[in-house]
Amino acid sequence: MDRSNIDKIAHSPEDRVLLAKLWDKISAGMRRNIPANTCFLSPREQEMARFLFGNEPGLTFFGGYEDAERKMLVYLPEYLEEESLYGADSPMVCLRATFFEEDALSHRDFLGALMGAGIARETVGDICVGKGSCDFFVTTEIAPYIEQNFLSAGRTKLHLSRIPLQNAQIPQPEVKEIKDTVASLRLDSVISSGFRIGRNLAAQHISAGKAAIDGLPCEKPDKTVAEGMKISVRGLGKIKLVSVNGRTKKDRISITIHRYV
Repeated sequence: MDRSNIDKIAHSPEDRVLLAKLWDKISAGMRRNIPANTCFLSPREQEMARFLFGNEPGLTFFGGYEDAERKMLVYLPEYLEEESLYGADSPMVCLRATFFEEDALSHRDFLGALMGAGIARETVGDICVGKGSCDFFVTTEIAPYIEQNFLSAGRTKLHLSRIPLQNAQIPQPEVKEIKDTVASLRLDSVISSGFRIGRNLAAQHISAGKAAIDGLPCEKPDKTVAEGMKISVRGLGKIKLVSVNGRTKKDRISITIHRYV
């Protein structure tokens, strides 16, 4: 764990500012042996944080539920268990906004309304929209402001209430399962299989800077993809390499991919 690595990891001045803030927050907690947490981080920002802090004991990413996309980096001293993140001293709150079901609000509606209310993106985690309600995660500090000022999304009136993190209603993503075989686990091969496009076209998308693995941009078609990685391609969508199932008789690799629809 070395602060000087910030310049090696950052891709822009904004990255450097963010990583410096993460370092200051987390290292202060470590020195004083008290809990510490960052703001909500995107998958790309989480990967940069992993490079910066490595496998330091006591560090975990937490987004309110197991498969959250936006997560905080949290430092927990030895005397605290991860279960404490769901308790009264949690660094985040889950708010439930209820509305008339026929209004059919979307993720975009809620995110736009939150940003329009002057709420910084980094203080908001995942937004989980269902029929007639939306559960969304926010930092504990910003929660009172949101409760007082986030009264509508567009023309739709909202009623807000706090709920336990464990009670959040998380919609299951719709996926199409694809079973295929590939010659290798190169990024262009997996993208070709997942989106049903030619490998040359997949390589062009990657070289053009349109692809990302777990939120981190990747311009190398020959990058090896590991089981569990999520790949997004601008203009095509997102897939996940769910499992690598061994080799076939023709010495190809059998894989299972989920394509998000």
